[in-house]
Amino acid sequence: MEQFSLCFGGVKKDCLSFIKSQETKADKFKNKERMIKSFLIPLCFWINKKTDKKTPYFVGLAGGQGTGKTTISSLIKIILTKHFKLNVFRISIDDFYKTRKERINLSKRVHPMLLTRGVPGTHDINMMLNFFRKLKSKKFKRLKLPTFNKAIDDRYNKKKWYDLKKRPDVIIFEGWCVGAKPEKNTTLNKAINSLERAKDQKKIWRKHVNHQLKSKYKNLYSQLDCLIYLKAKNFSLLQKWRLKQERKLWVKSKVRSKIMSREDVLNFMQTYQRITQNMIRNMPKYASVIFNLNSNHQIKSTVYKNK
Repeated sequence: MEQFSLCFGGVKKDCLSFIKSQETKADKFKNKERMIKSFLIPLCFWINKKTDKKTPYFVGLAGGQGTGKTTISSLIKIILTKHFKLNVFRISIDDFYKTRKERINLSKRVHPMLLTRGVPGTHDINMMLNFFRKLKSKKFKRLKLPTFNKAIDDRYNKKKWYDLKKRPDVIIFEGWCVGAKPEKNTTLNKAINSLERAKDQKKIWRKHVNHQLKSKYKNLYSQLDCLIYLKAKNFSLLQKWRLKQERKLWVKSKVRSKIMSREDVLNFMQTYQRITQNMIRNMPKYASVIFNLNSNHQIKSTVYKNK
């Protein structure tokens, strides 16, 4: 415990400064010091023990929309960098979305719902596999990686892409569907919300997405060294948190026309619902570390599956 306290003393200022940058007047983080000291610092000791400077350690971090993946992965990066002196690179699966043009083509070729970014099949899987492969190669050279601009629903100009000049010790690969597994074909038959009932009557969209999880995404996720899962109690809680997130964006944004309405958010989340519910049910069985979140959006307990 003394080592955790020592670590907390060294990282406290930077962590709290980052949290403050994420807050608004109406929305303050509660129990932030406890979250850092009791949950995130022990996790960072666990990650550090598993790292090997010769090859990068790939950390997958998953959780439904609004669970706090960006905040938690950023804090993990601060702790690993400052206290453990590790070179850490954090990227989201969202940065690998196919371009808008590519998704328009996909929506015409396979199903109109694939124009909406989010589900497996809407990411550039070859780019992600290439990213994993190059980082694991002994002959690592400089690597440019995309960044995605959700306001325009397309990639940023290449000038704003990530520029990896040195191979990291730890890669945090975060995203709502990171580590997701396919479901059985029989469970695909029943529509689970109004969007599926109205727009996917022939089950083409959900079968295509499930097939992506069975094939290319399975290959991608198998390369992760560990998987951390932020587990919410249910999907309706995620909807509440995602709406809260959108309100925060509204407060902070200068271009408010780009912010989604309540109805837009709930419709958008219906495309995520099937996989998200499947992850809530099944991911605790195979994730390496589970952070159980309470209804107040705080970590209440941790389960380590492979110490």
